[in-house]
Amino acid sequence: MALVTVKPTRIDTVIANEIADHTNSGLEQTAQTLTWAADEHVLLALAAAGWLYAQLRRPEARPAANHILAVTLVTAMIPHALKSVFDQTRPDRMTVRGHRNGVPFSGRARNAFPSGHAMHMGALASAAGLLPTGPRRTVRVITVALSLTRVVLLAHWASDVVAGFSLGVAVERLLRPLTLARRRHHRRVRP
Repeated sequence: MALVTVKPTRIDTVIANEIADHTNSGLEQTAQTLTWAADEHVLLALAAAGWLYAQLRRPEARPAANHILAVTLVTAMIPHALKSVFDQTRPDRMTVRGHRNGVPFSGRARNAFPSGHAMHMGALASAAGLLPTGPRRTVRVITVALSLTRVVLLAHWASDVVAGFSLGVAVERLLRPLTLARRRHHRRVRP
């Protein structure tokens, strides 16, 4: 049992019950498919592949690849550590009307807080700040949409997703000076 029990807010409960009442199998299947794009295993594999590609073929992309891999590794570890401190029952176990439309069970029952998927997406949305305006906006819209799949599937309360996304932003911003410092330094030295 964890040290702290987190209870859903009234808004969390209202949102989860509305989803349980109004979801359908098409929406659920779409959300289940999309949520894989925010899964730590998929993201770790992509970050590692990108890092390897940068090391072998794109030396100019190495700092960014190093940063993305470091952020992905850290955001993969933090939710597991936090879930050992915080207990919160997932909405798919608590909504009275939860499985009427076939909403699937997700993960361990008491591991709702925070959303690891949303933490990865928050970090990616923050890292997108290094991109030009068009791609940055696209990445941020996608990361928010992928985070919301966790709410649609009743895998997390809305507040779990907000907390996870916010933590992801904070992790990326905290790591940025450590992983990209050399890159910025080189830019300043050049005439």
